[in-house]
Amino acid sequence: MSTQDNFLNVYAEETPNPETMKFVFNRMILPDDAMDFPTKEKAQESPLAKSLFEFSFVNGVFIMNNFVTITRLSGTEWHEVIPIVKEFLKAYVEADEPIVVARVTPHKYEGADNLVVAQILDVLDTYIKPAVETDGGMISFKSFNEGIVTVELKGSCSGCPSSTVTLKRGIEGMLTRMIPEVKEVVAESL
Repeated sequence: MSTQDNFLNVYAEETPNPETMKFVFNRMILPDDAMDFPTKEKAQESPLAKSLFEFSFVNGVFIMNNFVTITRLSGTEWHEVIPIVKEFLKAYVEADEPIVVARVTPHKYEGADNLVVAQILDVLDTYIKPAVETDGGMISFKSFNEGIVTVELKGSCSGCPSSTVTLKRGIEGMLTRMIPEVKEVVAESL
């Protein structure tokens, strides 16, 4: 590898949720997986998340692909902590410290409406997930029952003031237009 290939860059990116900030790397840190740590107690599977919770301003951590989304405690100003977080994340990844120690196998849906579920998953994967990930979050399919699609929102989407509008106007609107069997989309409460 050349020196340029080894160069690690981290930059901060605002999300639609003013309480979260997305820290993006120029390489994958958790490929093909996503992990949400809404509390310090739930961060045991991730040495990175546990370390981030040591900062007094961290109220939640979401790790996926090439980014970490951090939720702040109220009273914290992003401009004061962004340089600290960027420096910490860069040093952590450059030291090749572990991101996670245990991974949870994603739940596979099995039900009578497999064709409709396959269509829902295709729309989520193709159109919705990329947009949600761009904003520092994640959407996961949970179930389809009697016309109702249940999803779970994580990262910057969790607790975002605009998440209800995104869920109803964006996600529900797209799914009901593209898949006639879908009547409503709801978010699972955690």
